[in-house]
Amino acid sequence: MIISRTPFRISFFGGGTDYPAWYRRHGGAVLGAAIDKYCYLTCRHLPPFFEHRYRIVYSKIENCQSVGEIAHPSVRAAFSFLGVERGIEIHHDGDLPARSGMGSSSAFTVGLLHAVHALHGRMPSRHELATQAIHVEQQMLDETVGSQDQVFAAFGGVNRIQFGGGDDFAVQPVTVATGRLSELNSHLLLMYTGIVRTASDIASSYVSDLDDKRRDLRIIRDMVDEALGILAGGRDLRAFGELLHEAWQVKRGMAKAISNPRVDEIYEEARRAGALGGKLTGAGGGGFMLLFAPPERHAEIQARLPRLLAVPFRFDFNGSQIIFIDRERDYQLEEGVRDCQDIAAFTEIDGHVVGQR
Repeated sequence: MIISRTPFRISFFGGGTDYPAWYRRHGGAVLGAAIDKYCYLTCRHLPPFFEHRYRIVYSKIENCQSVGEIAHPSVRAAFSFLGVERGIEIHHDGDLPARSGMGSSSAFTVGLLHAVHALHGRMPSRHELATQAIHVEQQMLDETVGSQDQVFAAFGGVNRIQFGGGDDFAVQPVTVATGRLSELNSHLLLMYTGIVRTASDIASSYVSDLDDKRRDLRIIRDMVDEALGILAGGRDLRAFGELLHEAWQVKRGMAKAISNPRVDEIYEEARRAGALGGKLTGAGGGGFMLLFAPPERHAEIQARLPRLLAVPFRFDFNGSQIIFIDRERDYQLEEGVRDCQDIAAFTEIDGHVVGQR
């Protein structure tokens, strides 16, 4: 049995320039961080005692005989990509809800690839995990998603990610004075709006005509380096929050679906209570709102937004990890036998013969 743990992420600046339709022509960069909220995936080979070959447990339960029958798109695509043939059981648990702007879909894909690789005795690099997850989501599933979520999930950390003219990327950890990242963390407030949306649907509303948004995307891209300058240069950290506000004003103007009256109301109420800036953490439309405010104003902001759930967090620097390995007994089927119904007597387990008939 294998258990993988893969972090969700928050994005600060550069979102939109990580879509291949943009960075393959113009290059892109993002600044963000993985956080200590995780996707957990338990993965094991199924013993040959069941009528089904694959069992996937998430918000639904699927028992299937072939990979093609699996309804969960990421599981189906990942199993197909990795050439999975032997029976596998997957259980998913997450610290945060899906479709909330925290990169949960990509964390799931990265964690699943990591777990299945480990189950088969392979140890892919972080770069391989991210690259494979990008391929599964963008090429095999044809989803309108960027490429930063998979990288943060695989690598962890507070990073600047550079996307070149092709399909490769470079991860540059943010190196600042001791305590600076802790200071940044203490100014951030993560609040759940309760508005559920699908990131690819929101992104589709503006990704199709990115060239028409060249000016906005270049401004958003330049803010990545400006934000790094604030963090590394020892300036008052308030400037980081003010820059977040500027970036959100640019981003929300790119398409109507990115914001809505309820989101605007929440954001303005937070600003009146002391937030200097903020943004929705994903493509837009709802999910989690990240606010930047002096720590002493957090209580007032939460009091002004009583219907929103505040989620404390810390940065994660480990990325996707295999946190549990158990070398279970490997139940091998007799040659030419596909399921337990064809076996007269099963393998001996702990001194007992099971399934005899």
